[in-house]
Order: sequence, then C-alpha cells, then structure tokens
Amino acid sequence: MGTIHSMTAFARENSNTARDVLTIELRTVNHRYLDCSFKLPDSIRALEPRLRERLGKTLARGKVDCFVRIQQGAERGPSLSINHENLDALVQASAEVAEAMATREPTALEVLQFPGICSPPEQSEEALHKAVLGLFEDALATLAANRSREGEKLSHMVGERIGQVEQQVASTRQLVPTLQQRQRDKVLARIKELNVDVDQGRLEQELVYMAQKSDVDEELDRLDAHVSEVRRTLKKGGPCGRRLDFLMQELNREANTLSSKSTSSDTTQNSVELKVLIEQMREQIQNIE
Repeated sequence: MGTIHSMTAFARENSNTARDVLTIELRTVNHRYLDCSFKLPDSIRALEPRLRERLGKTLARGKVDCFVRIQQGAERGPSLSINHENLDALVQASAEVAEAMATREPTALEVLQFPGICSPPEQSEEALHKAVLGLFEDALATLAANRSREGEKLSHMVGERIGQVEQQVASTRQLVPTLQQRQRDKVLARIKELNVDVDQGRLEQELVYMAQKSDVDEELDRLDAHVSEVRRTLKKGGPCGRRLDFLMQELNREANTLSSKSTSSDTTQNSVELKVLIEQMREQIQNIE
C-alpha cells in the first residue's frame, strides 16, 4: 500500500560545530503548489539554491518555511587559540625593550591583546556549509517522517468515511424500488378516490415518466464508481491530494442530484448524510500532499 503524506508538519534539528550551534527548523502547511521560503544567515546565503533543490526532490506540495540559526555555543565559553611562535618572539622583544628603557614588562592581558598572539578557533566556510547541509538532511528526514505519520492518520480517516458513504449508497439503492412502487400506488389510489375515467395508455405513460424522474440508478452507480476510485487512490498513495479533492467534487455533485430527485424523507436524509461525510473528507483532504 502506498504512503500518504500530510502537508502539515514540523521538524527541528540542532548540532554543534567547532565554534557554533546550528539550528534548523522546517515548517510546512497546505498549499496548492510547492512554495519554499528561506531565512538564512548571510554566512550561508549561498546554500539556498542547494537547499531549495533538495526540498523539491523530497516534497511535491506545501508551503515550506526554512529557518537556519547559527549561534555561538554559550556552554563552551570563550575559546582562544594561542600562537606560541608569535608569543615567544613578543616575550623576548618585550624583555629587551623593558631592560633598555627601564620600564616594566607588559602584563599577560596586554600580551594577549597584541595582534597575532591569539585568535578564536577557525571554522572554514567549507566546513560550515558541510555541517549545515548535513543537518538539513536530518531535518528533512524528520519532516518527511512526521508528514508520513500524519498522512497515515488522514488516510485512515478518509477510508472510514468513504466506507460510510458506501453504506449510505447501498441503503438508498435498497429503498428506491419500494419508494417507486409506493409512489405508483399513491397515484392510482388517488385516481380511484376521484372516481373518474382516465385513459389507461396516457396514465401508464405518466407513471413511467414519473418513475424516470425519480430514478437514481445512474447517480448511485456513479457514486459507487467514485467510492472505488477513492479507495484505489488511497491504496496507490503518493502525491494524491489533488485527485482526491476532484473526486470529492464529483461525489458531492452526485449527492446533490440524488437530493433533488428525492421523493421521501428517507432518501432526503441519506442525501444529507452523504453531503456531511463528503465535506468531512474534503476538509481532511486539503492537508494531503
């Protein structure tokens, strides 16, 4: 059985580099097409085309917001790298200057502030980009798993409702012959009460015409066909939200026709129940990719 994906999901992943903490958030909601929006720090702005391409290979529809934050790792505290070669040279030079000028030697803090003595740990652009791309893959995998999990719930809900639609169609099909016979008997009884002579040929024509107007076999057959197609689409899986939405429109059209041809409160109630079930499915299908 194919996998159904929801378009509504969220994922967040964090990782530590040598200097920073990376955070990536992906949020998706339903949308007619795939629409991606990125909020990236300037240091990784060049990665946007690659991130957009990767999203396009994984997602078919949905509005996607991608947030990437790069923060200094506070828990690690400041970290400095000492250039010992420059430090040795500076200490020797400071001692010679202090002896020649009879002044004090520089303090440790003053030495640290001298250019070239210490620097924060370096992180190359290539290393940062690699870390971001790796974390993005993790976030995308989490997002896909969440979309799949939500999609399974939506598929189950639609499957239950389509089963109830099938039951309503079967119930209506059983009622139709009885209702048509009841309608015929009512007309004949009324004519008998009026005690008038009628043209039997003309009467039969009118009764046939009346039966044709209330005949809903075609509508019921089409409803059954749409029910089968919904089940086939759910079983196939994949990006099927648009097709399911189209099928909901077709189901609703037949339910409306069924309602307009109704000749009793029973069939009217069945038509109303059909419309309620179809609307419940349609609302959920809006979130299916």
